[in-house]
This record gives sequence, structure tokens and C-alpha cells, in this order.
Amino acid sequence: MSKNPRDQSQTPRHDHNKVFQKVFLAFFNKHKPWIETSYHGVITENMDTVLLDPPLVALDKDAPVPYAGAICAFKIYGQDAPFEAVVLNRTSGEGVLRASSPVDCESQKEYTFIIQAYDCGAGPSGADWKKSHKAVVHIQVDDVNEFCPVFREPLYKASVTEGKIYDSILQVEAWDQDCSPQYSQICNYEIATAGTPFAIDRNGNIRNTERLSYDKQQSYQIMVTAFDCGQKRAKEDVAVHIDVKPVCKPGWQGWNKRVDYEPGTGSRQLFPKMHIETCGGPLSSVKAMLELQTNHIGKGCDRETYSEKSLQKLCGAASGSTDLLPAPGPSTNWTASLLTDSSRDSDLIYRFDGHQAANVPDHVVPQNLTDQFTIATWMKHGPSPGLRAEKETLLCNSDKTEMNRHHYSLYVHNCRLVFLLRRDFTQVDTFRPAEFHWKLEQICDKEWHYYVINTEFPAVTLFVDGVTYEPYLVTDDWPIHTAKIVTQLTVGACWQGGEVGTPRFTQYFHGSLSGLTIRPGHIETQKVISCLQACKEGLDINSLESLAKDIKFHFNPAQSVLVVEGEDLDSINTAMSKVSYINSRQFPTPGLRRLHITTSVQCFGEDTCLSIPDIKSVVMVLPPSEPRITIAGSNRLVRPVNDLRGPLGVAPFKELHITSTVMKGDSFAHRQGVMEVMHNLDYCDVLVIGEELNPERECLEIHHSALLGKHLDATNSTSGISIYGVDSMAHYEQALRQVRYRNWRPAPLSERKFRLTCSELNGRYTSNEFNLEVSVLHHSAPVEHVNHMAAQPQYMRPVHRPLMIHTLNSHMAAATVVIVVCIAALVLIVVIGVYRIHATHQEGSREDEEDWDNSALNITVNPMENVGGAQAHDEEVKEEEREEEEEEDEEQVGGMTSAESDNSDADEEDGEEEKEGMKERKQKEKLEGGNSSITY
Repeated sequence: MSKNPRDQSQTPRHDHNKVFQKVFLAFFNKHKPWIETSYHGVITENMDTVLLDPPLVALDKDAPVPYAGAICAFKIYGQDAPFEAVVLNRTSGEGVLRASSPVDCESQKEYTFIIQAYDCGAGPSGADWKKSHKAVVHIQVDDVNEFCPVFREPLYKASVTEGKIYDSILQVEAWDQDCSPQYSQICNYEIATAGTPFAIDRNGNIRNTERLSYDKQQSYQIMVTAFDCGQKRAKEDVAVHIDVKPVCKPGWQGWNKRVDYEPGTGSRQLFPKMHIETCGGPLSSVKAMLELQTNHIGKGCDRETYSEKSLQKLCGAASGSTDLLPAPGPSTNWTASLLTDSSRDSDLIYRFDGHQAANVPDHVVPQNLTDQFTIATWMKHGPSPGLRAEKETLLCNSDKTEMNRHHYSLYVHNCRLVFLLRRDFTQVDTFRPAEFHWKLEQICDKEWHYYVINTEFPAVTLFVDGVTYEPYLVTDDWPIHTAKIVTQLTVGACWQGGEVGTPRFTQYFHGSLSGLTIRPGHIETQKVISCLQACKEGLDINSLESLAKDIKFHFNPAQSVLVVEGEDLDSINTAMSKVSYINSRQFPTPGLRRLHITTSVQCFGEDTCLSIPDIKSVVMVLPPSEPRITIAGSNRLVRPVNDLRGPLGVAPFKELHITSTVMKGDSFAHRQGVMEVMHNLDYCDVLVIGEELNPERECLEIHHSALLGKHLDATNSTSGISIYGVDSMAHYEQALRQVRYRNWRPAPLSERKFRLTCSELNGRYTSNEFNLEVSVLHHSAPVEHVNHMAAQPQYMRPVHRPLMIHTLNSHMAAATVVIVVCIAALVLIVVIGVYRIHATHQEGSREDEEDWDNSALNITVNPMENVGGAQAHDEEVKEEEREEEEEEDEEQVGGMTSAESDNSDADEEDGEEEKEGMKERKQKEKLEGGNSSITY
């Protein structure tokens, strides 16, 4: 800007020349500059040039007088106006208005200030300048679209009810920082998410374009964007959550269709967030019934799958029952032709389709039925086919030939259970009760039930699933006349041996049976019956003490049905949320269990006012971690011959150990680990490998005291010994360690082989096959030989057969020396024997036999090692000497030594090993039907 004329130094009053000059110049500068009275300008923000209307031009009438007629400056007056005026041409007076600093429309949209024009004065010095009048300048700042739209909320939420069309569900709003209406206004909204049933208008109102369904989709999330009128898009889209609410329908909410149950976790809540929706109706009471449907599992529920004998032992039932439907085997072959349902979890179930039946062998049939006996069975039966239903026989004892008299039978007729019991004239000769009838829904409901008939003649009581039922009809009859006709006991039908041309079965049974037993001379208690049919899974309620006092609940005996009733909705919801599923089996049957919930609601003054839909859910029992049962111990035992002859024999399994492990996965570290678990076993079988035991010289036995305090029994035969009963692995270990093998004439024996296997859950989990070899060390005459202990290298494998060397020398001199040496040795042996007896007594048992030393063969035989008094030892030593002399004579007469005989035995063993596999199965089955007596 040019220098203001006012800034020129004033002429001093004493300078007369300068005063004269001023007067002279003022004569030429007569007029003021002239400009318009007002100007309107426009400037774009962030630019510096102002477009004025009219243009900035100053005129002076003194033109063309130099200086006086020229324009030297424009001056702006205003508060902080960020503008300056610049003279472009002094002669023409043109100027321009510029921004002296950046102009921002968002800070100030308009500016108003005063401007004046100045001429150049009367001369070169700029003295005597003149200024124009004041003109008003109004400047408008034009906006630039520099900002994007921004939504006022970071997230929008709304909810709608299914089935309705809304004009506006909610409104979104965006704004823009630009100052002008063109760029600051939002001209359009758009939904950025494709394929949604929603639309949005220019004002941001969102509506649904179709009817929404809660069952189809319960919530939506869409993204919305905005555009200003300059078509600039929002920098960030906004999310809109729209929840779909169902139309208020009375019913249960917050429940899961599937609940997973992991074995071993105890009680698991089924519906922790469950609550009932009544849509605000006034209710007086709510009654809910929960039913756990497990009729497709085993015998209608997850029950223990141990053998029938093991279960009876576990429940404390009296011994002496006869299993009429055992597993098929050589000694129980009458069930081999029956149909079995092998799909069940180790449950032995026989299915009868009206064409199968079995004759029970005479030696199995109880012959001593008295006035007291029990018949028990599991049965699943449906309605009988045909209009005229025939009798369906479960159990029948009838004449085998000549006649067709039924002595006693159990059958189903028209969904009625009938028990027939005809007495003989030898027992009673009066008109007595003979037929007992029960009419129950359970007989034809196609589900498993446990039936027990307790007979205390003339009273007969029926238990169904532990509940007592008296007969509704009792028919009397005369006793059966005495006849020497053998009877036939059958299962699944009745034997008709007389009155027909060909004996045959009749009155076939349609259904399934399991565990059919007869126990003569004893009736079962209700406690035992309840234990035998006890269900291991069911419904439960956690924290009973926390339930409201007005809540009433009731379980059925099997805990498969639960009824909950109350007046307060909150109390009902709390009670239902505490309902849980529990399975107490350590290894439960995996698979689903259906759960059905029915609900009835009562209102004030009305019977039913609200319909609550039924709920169908499932409990999925996950597969349990299967145990691996391992039997370990020394698998080779060498004992002197005298140990086998002793009254206690040898304990082959003294060092036995039984362990069980399961694989456990670490879900956090994704690692697998092995964890030892404790559980029960139900049987262990010791099988003799090779030739069966010869009862004239050897036996396997276990003393009765070894089973005291345990739920164990034992049977033995020439094939081996079987210990059975549901008990801990520790008790089985203790019992097996006390199994004895005795051989009172072991002269021809060199070794015995045994195989041990154990089972859990009736063979569902079995152990490894533990093989044990007992080698017999016979006495030998002393001969010179190399010390093999000193000579044998460490890397050589030891001899696996006892080394027995006999001399062929029979010279008299040698014999005399041997006799003298033996007498001297005898005295020493007696002293040592007494000392060892005392030491053994201190240890508590004489079974601490030395194990076979694999590193060398240096064995010292002590013939006085048997337990007994000194006199018994003297007798055994003398008997031993006689036997040895006889053996030596026999060996020499035979033409070969014992060592040679052993070698020939080894050759024979190669051929016998092929037969062991065939014999082993036969021997194991003999254990089940073998001699049940225990040698003590």
C-alpha cells in the first residue's frame, strides 16, 4: 500500500518557502477522488482473490494533472478484516481487493468494512493529498465441500415385532460441518448391506420391506451411509441393529433343544435359563410334567449290565437261584437257538417272535420247589396280535410225554399276566388256589419292566418295577394226580408231549425276556427287588432347600417323571431351572435320551385358559473314556517239587497287579494324557492252558477265607477257576494272590501254564491275557559240573527249563557214600528247616518263594520248606527219599534219563501248542458250568 499522505512531515511555520509551495500546489489539486458508495464481493474459502461488483475503480477530476489526478492508495477501515486493497494502475485508478490471511467459511461467512481512495497529492512529494468519501464493502465467503457427513450416533438399535410392516422402524441422522446449504445439508441415505429386507428414505427413516419372522431370523445388522448435497459420502458407515421379537405366544422360553452330558460329571442342569411366557394373563396355577424317555436303552433305562449272578450278589440276594436264560455255551446250549438282541450295551436280551422256544435240561431244572420260591424276569411285551389272542407262555413246566398237564407256568393272555401253580396230591388233596391273574397296563405297553413273583403258598404277590400288586382274580383247582411222568421245563412256549401225534411247542411268546430266574425255598425282599431293577439315570432337582414353599414336586419311583406345580410364576421358573439330569454309572451307555415337557395352566375361575405348547428336547450322553484293564506280574515261576506237594501248594499269582487307565485329553493344551482310574470288576477267569487238570493228582483252589468280606464267589473245575462278583480291583487282586495250585504227585510234571483274564461290565471291557508258566524243579543227585553262574556271560539268555542231571552210575561204593552224605545232610537240613519255619512265621506266610533267577541256574532245594511241625517234615523227607529211589529205578529201567524225558516232552509241546487255542475256549466255558464247590 502506498504511503499515506498524512505521514509526510508537516511544513514548519517558520519555513516561509514551504508554505508558499503548499499554496502553489493546492492550486492544482482541486478535487477529491471518487469511488462507488457500496461494493459487493465474493471470495471462495482458502482463496485470496475477491470478486467485487462493481469493480474497484477510483476517479479524480484533476486528471490528467500529474499526481493530483492519480490514485495512490485504498484504505480499509474495519475490525480485523482480513483483506487489503491494492492499486493496480494509478492513472486509471483501478484496484483489487485481496485476502491478507486465509478465509474460512466455517469460521465467518460474511465480512463488512469501509474503504476510501487517496490521490497522490499535488506533487512528487505526495503533499496535499485528498481522500474520497467512505464506501461500504460487503463480502460473502463461498463454501468448499471439504467435510464428509458424520452420523450423530455410533450405533442405532431398534426392535420390531414379527409379522408387521412398519412405516418407520427408526430414523438415523447425519450432519456436515460445511457452512453452505449446498454442502452442509444431507441429501440422501443408503443401506450399504445388500440383500436385507429393509429400505431407507432421504430423511433417514428405515422401514421393513417384508414381514419378518422370529423363527427365521431373530436379529439383523445393516450398515447405513449418508451423502451431502455435493454427493460427498460419509467417511464411516453406521451400524443399525434390529431385533425381531416374536408375537407374544404363551410357552416356555430360554431352553435348549440339546443338552450334552459328560460321564462322571454328576448332576447337570438341563434348562438354567428356562422361563414361561404367559403374555400377561392372570394365572392361578401352573403344572409342568417332565418325562425322561429311556425305553430305547437297555432294559428301559441305563442299568448295570453285570451278569445276573453278579447283580444278585451285589444286591444281597440269597444264593441258589437258577438262570433259565444264560449266555449260550457248551454247558448252557439250550439257549443257542434263541434270538438275541446284541445291539444293547452288554445286556443279554432274548427276543421271541412266536417261533422260538427252549427246553431247559433236566439237570438244570430246580427239583426242590417248596411252598416258598421266587420267579423273576425282565419282560417287554406289546398287545397280542389277532382278534382272539392266545396264551403266550414265558415259562412252563408240563408233562414230557403221555399227558399234557401243566404243573406250573407263567403266561400272558389278553394283556393279563397269569401264574399257574398246580399242587400234587402228595402235597395237598383239597381244592386250593391254582391260577393268579393280574391286569396291568405295563404288560402291553411295549416297554421294559421287572416282574417278580413271590410265592408263599397259598399267597402269591407280584412286584412290577418294585411296586406290589395283588392278584385281582384267583381261581381254585384240584391238585394233580400222582403219576410217574417226567416233566419238561420250557422257556418261550409250553411243551405239549401228550394228546398229540407229534410232541411239539405251543402257546409261543411274542416279546423280549432277560434274566429269567427261579429261586427255590426263598422269597426276595422288596429291598433286593428294588436294587435289582434300580435305574442309574434319571431326573433330579438341585438345591431343594432354595425352592419356594408353595412349590410342589413329585417323582415317580424310577425318577424318570417329575411333576412340578405352583401358583407363582417366578417360583415355577426357579424350580424348572434347577431340574437336572444325573447318571451314576461310571461307564454309562452313550446316546440320546428324549425329554418331553407338558404344561397345563389354570386361570381364576376357569379350568384352562392358556395353551402351552409341549417341549421336546434331548440329553446327549457323550461316550465315556474307555478303561484299559492291565494285568501285570511275573509270568514265569519256578518252584521245587516239594512246594507243590505241600498242603498249601504254590501261589502262582502272588505278585499280581491289576490297574486300569483311561485316556484323558487336555482341552487347553491339546495334549493327551493317561490317568489311572478305579472301578469294579465282575469276574476273573484262570484257564489251564494245555491238558486239563487231573483231579487225581492236582487242583486249583482258593480258600473260603480269601473271599470273606468281599462280594466274591468262586467256582472251579478241571479247566481252571473263576472268581466272580462285582467288587473292586483291589479285592480281586487280594483274592487272586491267594489262588493255590497243588500237585501231590508231580513226578511226571515239568511245567503248568495258566491264562488269566478279567472283565468289567459282563465283558464290555476286558483285560489283557496274562500268561503264567509254573515250572517244577525236581531233585537230582549231586554230580560234578561246571559252575554255570561263574561261567555264563551276562549277555547269554538264561535257560528257560530247569536243568536236571541224573547220574547213570549205580556202583555200590558211590551209593554208600551218597547215603552217608545224605544222613549228615539230613541233620543239617532239619536244623535249617526249623529255623526257616520260625523265620517264615515271623513274616506271616510261607509263600515268599524265590523267583526264578534269569542270570544263572544255581538252585538250592530245601525239602523241609513245607509248613508243619518237625514231625511232619521228617515224614515228608523219608517219603521223598523213597520216591526219589523209585523214580531213579523207573528212569533207568526206561532206558533214558529224566533229562532225556524232558527233552522229549519239549518236542511234544511243539505239537500241542496248536491245540491250545481250541482247548482254551472250551475250558473257559467249563468254568461257567463247572463244579461250583470250592476246595478248602
